[in-house]
This record gives sequence, C-alpha cells and structure tokens, in this order.
Amino acid sequence: MSQEWPRRPEDLARRYREQGFWEDGLLDGLLREQAARQADRPALVSGGDRLSYAELDARVDRLASGLAGLPIRRGERVLVQLPNRTEYVVTVFALFRIGAVPILALPALGPADLESLVRTGGAAAMIVAPGRGPGASSAVAERIARTAPSVRHLVVTGDPGGGEALPWDSLLSSSAAPPTGPASPERSPDDLALLLLSGGTTGTPKLIPRTHADYRYNARASAGASGVNGAAVYLAVLPVAHNFTMVSPGIVGTFAVGGTVVLSPDPSPTTAFELVEREGVTISALVPALVGPWLEEARRSGRDLSSLRVLQVGGSRLDEATARRVGPALGCRLQQVFGMAEGLNNYTGLDDPEDLVCTTQGRPLSPADEVLVVDEQGDPLPAGAVGELLTRGPYTLRGYYRARELDPLRFTPDGFYRTGDLVTRSENGDLTVVGRVKDQINRAGEKIAAVEVEEMLMALPGVRGAAVVGLPDPVLGERSVALLVVPGQECPTRDEVRAQMSERGAAAFKVPDEVRRVGRLPLTGVGKVDKKRLREELMREELTRG
Repeated sequence: MSQEWPRRPEDLARRYREQGFWEDGLLDGLLREQAARQADRPALVSGGDRLSYAELDARVDRLASGLAGLPIRRGERVLVQLPNRTEYVVTVFALFRIGAVPILALPALGPADLESLVRTGGAAAMIVAPGRGPGASSAVAERIARTAPSVRHLVVTGDPGGGEALPWDSLLSSSAAPPTGPASPERSPDDLALLLLSGGTTGTPKLIPRTHADYRYNARASAGASGVNGAAVYLAVLPVAHNFTMVSPGIVGTFAVGGTVVLSPDPSPTTAFELVEREGVTISALVPALVGPWLEEARRSGRDLSSLRVLQVGGSRLDEATARRVGPALGCRLQQVFGMAEGLNNYTGLDDPEDLVCTTQGRPLSPADEVLVVDEQGDPLPAGAVGELLTRGPYTLRGYYRARELDPLRFTPDGFYRTGDLVTRSENGDLTVVGRVKDQINRAGEKIAAVEVEEMLMALPGVRGAAVVGLPDPVLGERSVALLVVPGQECPTRDEVRAQMSERGAAAFKVPDEVRRVGRLPLTGVGKVDKKRLREELMREELTRG
C-alpha cells in the first residue's frame, strides 16, 4: 500500500476489472481514441478557438513535449489554477500524457489554501493565469514559488510580466518531438491521475487521489446516465477544475463519447444563453445558486434555447419549488446530480416521473456502488430513516492524499467513506439529501437540519435564496437565524414563516428564531452558500451591537 494514498484491496480491484468497470486506457488516451476515430469532429469551443479532435490532440502533444522538456517527470505533481479557457484543457491533458499529476485548484482559492496545496502535494510546478496587482494568480504563485522548496517551475498562460515565470506559449511552441503512442509502456491505469480538492467550506481543502481507471469509468458511466453521446454539446459554466464540470459527465465524459465541449468564460446567464443559441448546446450543469438567475434571464431573454435538452443541477440540494420551475421556464429536462469529488455520483433518471426528479437527488451511478445509511452508532437504518450516507465503490477513494491520519475518522475499517451527508433512502434506492452531519443546529437539545428548513423557506412567495445558521444563545445553546433573499418585495415575517412551516407539518422547534432579509448570500468557490462566512458576519454584527 502506498504511503501517500491508500489503494483498493486487490480482491476489489480485480473484481472491478473482471466486471468491466475499469478499462486498460488512460485519460489522455480518450483524445487519442477520438482523434483516430473522428479527426475532424469538433472537440472544443472556447473564445476564438474551435478545435477538432485531431487539432486538440496535436496541441496536447506539443505542450506535453514542452512540459517534459522542462523537465516535469512522471509522477510529479503540478498545481493548475486556470479559468475556463482552452489552456486549461490542453494543460491538464498534456500533464496526463507525460504521466504528471495535476492538482486542480479552483480560481477562487486564496493564497493560504494554494500554499497549503503546493506544500501538501509537493508540487514541482505551478501553472496559473496572468493578472495585475498583488492578488492576481500569477503574483500569488510567484510568492509561493519563492518559498516552497518543491517548486522548480512557474508557468503563466499569458504575459508573465517580467518575472521569472515562463510563458505558457513558449512551451506550446516547443520543437521537441511529440510523445509517441497513447502511453509509455510503464504507465498503468492504476496510476494516480489527478488530485481533486475536497468540497468542504471549513479548513484547508484536502487532496483527493483519483486514478486513470476510476476516473475514466466515472466519466463514461456519467455520460450514459446523462444521455451524452457523440451528438452532445456540453456547456461548461461552472469552474472547469470542479469535479462536477470535469466528470459528471463534464469535459472528460463528453470527450469519452466524442461530443463537443463549449467553455463559458463566466457564469452569467446572458453569456451562457448566447452560447446555447450559437453552438446548439444540448446539456449544461449548474449549482442551485445559479438556477434562479437562469430562470429570470429566460423570462426576459429572446435567445433561442430550443437545443437545450438537459440541465443538470448539483453541488448542493435544489429546493423543490425551484426544481419545478426549470422545465416550464427552459423547455428542457431537469436532472438532479448529487455527488462528491471523493467519488459517489447519483443521478435522477432522464425518464423518471417529475415528482421524483423534483424531490430526490437520484440513485447511485454504478451497480457496484455500495451504499449504507447509518445512525450515530454506525448501525444500518431502514428505508425512509434519516442517517449518514456511507459508500464505497469502483470510483470512490479509500483515503486522502498524504493525510493518513484522517483515515480512521473518514473511513470505516472495511473501507466505506463517511460522506458527512444526512440522507434518506427510499425502497427503490432514491436518495434525498436532508443536510450535513455538521450543518445542524442544536436548539435546546433538538437537532434541526438546516437544509430541511431552507427547503420550506424557498417555497415562500418571492424568496429567491435562503440560508439557516445557528448562533450561540445563553438559554437555547443555539438559536436559528433564517437569512432570506427577497428581491423587490417585503420580507416574510416570522409569523408568516411559522404559518408556512406549520402547513407543511414542521415541528414548532424548527421555526427559525429570527428571520432577516439580506441582499445576497455569500458563496464558496464552487457556488455553495458559505455558512462559515455567514456565521462569522453575524457574530461580528452581534459583537458590534454590544
């Protein structure tokens, strides 16, 4: 077993291969395969770039040669922090091609998190975007590169500004011979392929090891669950370094079946709708915070969205009221996606009844996914009971990278990952997310799942955003505070909230102790409501009042 990250037991690995879940190919081989099969098929659209599979594969070859010549060696880690641009796709696949391991960092990550990732991963290089000022990616990366002993190379996708960084274009124009064949003989589908970031909103992100075998399977199976095939045009709106946008089915899944990927330079619905109309987009993916703006833009926009067949929503739970608006407003099918970069993905079916699609977060992707719902003692619960979701399977990790001390906390002795998600599971296997184990308010000894209350609040007229957080209280221990985004009309009163929740059968203790109006809810880099920041802001307000 590797000291840096635990591999699956041999008997499980053998079973996944024998049952056909794991293939022999590598991730960069997906482009090779499509370039050989359909060289002229459009692969990537980004800004002014329109690359066929043959052109994209050749550009990956050229950058792979330049990176290998630095040198960046097989197995070395490289931090990649790039926006939704061609350079991201070419860079990541070029690193796959030389056997290096990209650490996929979201553009919104700050200096402290980036430095922690570089040091934990022992990154040999950083590849970042240019910018102006001390907070720009390139400026932050320069400061980190000067102090992190592992970093030998800093590459900037643009003008490096006179520093010591190498321009990305200079590597792309390398005259070195491209790597031959889809993979060198010593590389294996069981090799570490990439390091993703854990999606928690507190503390420094952990590194999630994914192999070529498990990520290829994840991508192909997700494409099947989402109806993505060679005719699909996938619009990447969310940050491309997010696992949702990479493999659910995302960029990798679309390439796996020979479809076309379109990169949106920003998450604005105006930009997205222009691309949908111009490129004939058939599928896209959003987090719940972006769904409302899309629905509002659809109401007033004259863009032709008729090509759009599926809108995926994931990252956190989508409330039922908003879910039911998607189909009528956009003229497409809603698909709820519940998953994690650590592995397990769940999808509602494209043929599922509307009630199921709007009220659940789907079923496990793979027949080999093992799922348990357990109580606080770890004992399995019956269908319909709320408990923590545990899982293991052919694309779920067995331990974090260089964080073996977390194994006893996050994994059971027999290898089940403790997701930290509170769910119910129906007799048919459909999962409904109730909240997070840690996203609970302990009010006078009663446990309140914040997500459950937020769902009810979103059903109130005019409410476009809701978050419930707990604040310290000398009598209750914690009191619940509801923060509502209500554009253009009065905020519901606590009495109105109580009446709404009572009609839906909620216990009295679940009614928020306070209801406050806010202009917006702060979001994390992946579009989830930043509860940590909300609590800190509310605590500061209370201290200021005195």
